[in-house]
Amino acid sequence: MTATPAPTPASTPPEPGVIPEGERPTGRYANPDLLPIPPERRTWGTYNFLALWVGMSHCIPSWLLASGLVAAGMDWVQAVVTIAAANVIVLLPMLLTGHAGPKYGIPFPVFARTSFGLRGANLPALIRAAVACAWFGIQTWIGGEGIFLLAGKVFGHGWLTVGQFWGFPWTQWLSFGIFWLIEVAVIVRGMQTLRRFENWAAPVVLLGALALLGWITDKAGGIGPLVDQPSRLGWGRHFWPVFFPSLMGMIGFWSTLSLNIPDFTRFGRSQRAQLRGQALGLPTTMTLFALLSVLVTSGSQAVYGAPIWDPIQLAAKLDNVAGVLLALVLVMVATLSVNLAANTVSPSYDFAHLLPRWIDFRTGALITCVLGVVIMPWRLTSNPHVYIYTWLGTVGGLLGTVAGILIADYWVVRRTRLAAAELYSGSGRYRYAAGWNWRAVAAFAVGGLLAVGGSYSTVAGGVKQGPFPAGGLVPALKPLADYGWAVGLTASLLVYCLLTWFVPPWRAAHAGPRGAGAAAGGSPGEEGRPADAEGRRRRGERRLADGQSP
Repeated sequence: MTATPAPTPASTPPEPGVIPEGERPTGRYANPDLLPIPPERRTWGTYNFLALWVGMSHCIPSWLLASGLVAAGMDWVQAVVTIAAANVIVLLPMLLTGHAGPKYGIPFPVFARTSFGLRGANLPALIRAAVACAWFGIQTWIGGEGIFLLAGKVFGHGWLTVGQFWGFPWTQWLSFGIFWLIEVAVIVRGMQTLRRFENWAAPVVLLGALALLGWITDKAGGIGPLVDQPSRLGWGRHFWPVFFPSLMGMIGFWSTLSLNIPDFTRFGRSQRAQLRGQALGLPTTMTLFALLSVLVTSGSQAVYGAPIWDPIQLAAKLDNVAGVLLALVLVMVATLSVNLAANTVSPSYDFAHLLPRWIDFRTGALITCVLGVVIMPWRLTSNPHVYIYTWLGTVGGLLGTVAGILIADYWVVRRTRLAAAELYSGSGRYRYAAGWNWRAVAAFAVGGLLAVGGSYSTVAGGVKQGPFPAGGLVPALKPLADYGWAVGLTASLLVYCLLTWFVPPWRAAHAGPRGAGAAAGGSPGEEGRPADAEGRRRRGERRLADGQSP
């Protein structure tokens, strides 16, 4: 009896998501930053993802979220419950879209090619990049504000009262510029520097927040005044109209990362590492940080008679110079931590995806730094109503719409099976019609309209608090605006699935009985396949299930 010879290495099919080294894609749709990360370079473990989330969650805008809810009338229990619920909800799409990272090693804009097409992927990528640039500017302004206010405690009152330029002291603009330059210096060193920075920054920021809690507790005379601040809303009819838009705003805060999380999970050594790291890191640390921030904000109300929702302004009330300097360092570390991870990595890949031949990761990061100033971030953080309801609510609705399409395509239509090499091919299945999948665009239009079409501005004291009409952009859609993220995600997911199933991505003449199989494995492009290629099609589907190009 003759033994069956073992397969040679050349005949062994590659594992899913691996493109053989000799077949690495080239051409207009590829550059080194967009190509899949090889398995041997996927080294991030559970702690790396946990530290990433701790570093991103423990930041000034996260603090502003929780303290802003207290300023809007909630007590500490209501604020913490709202934020905890939001982060449990947003964790699900985070894990679903993050799955493609360890499996295929691809960044977000390449992942978006499967649903939007080779060129159409620039639509969600640039929307995500625009949001990231705005967030980068917000974080940089906050970091500069930290330098300005806390340095004023060291250099004296004259630092804070110098001549103004564009409505702010020129020393504040100088502080803004200094912090911007620090960020640029760190950014150009790349992703591995980011991982090392996040690993040590995360616990440092948490210790700083605990120190601020201890200080305000001492000033208030104990923990009692911090938890005794009553809700101005109660739990009845005045609470729910604030709760639901606040919940969507809290979800909107991390809806950005729910799209581009593959930019990070592509470095994960396994699905377990990214699943456990994110599940342990996001909802737990955000809830803990929310608890710290609402207690400190409640304490500021007890001590100073009004809630101080900005921790930098609160820290500036420290009388000890050493304490001020420590607070300055913590503010800079916290802001750098989240800005580098959440607001630089994604747009760098997104801009590289727009022009792969001319823009690499570092060039994209520098573009982000410039655009982050152009959007005038100081206007977005001036009012909690604008920050939470207008900015985060609108952004969350649009990004939830994109997330619905990505989840529908990857999990429902393709069942997580992608042809990795064709993600970089101008003639593969992801080309669709001239590089665009009109089904994804239509789903985005419908979901986006329903999610943000009814956007409105709240009215406080007879004054409109945002740029939208008080009655909503489209008055008939105003009731949906408070649920924008959920509406956008659900509507786009359903529309995309229906369009893909009833109008498959190839010519109707060749759709026939092939619809279900192609839907599970990926669409071949609008040009279709020959009608008599049934055997070839089935072999292609078997190869596709093994992660190869059919």
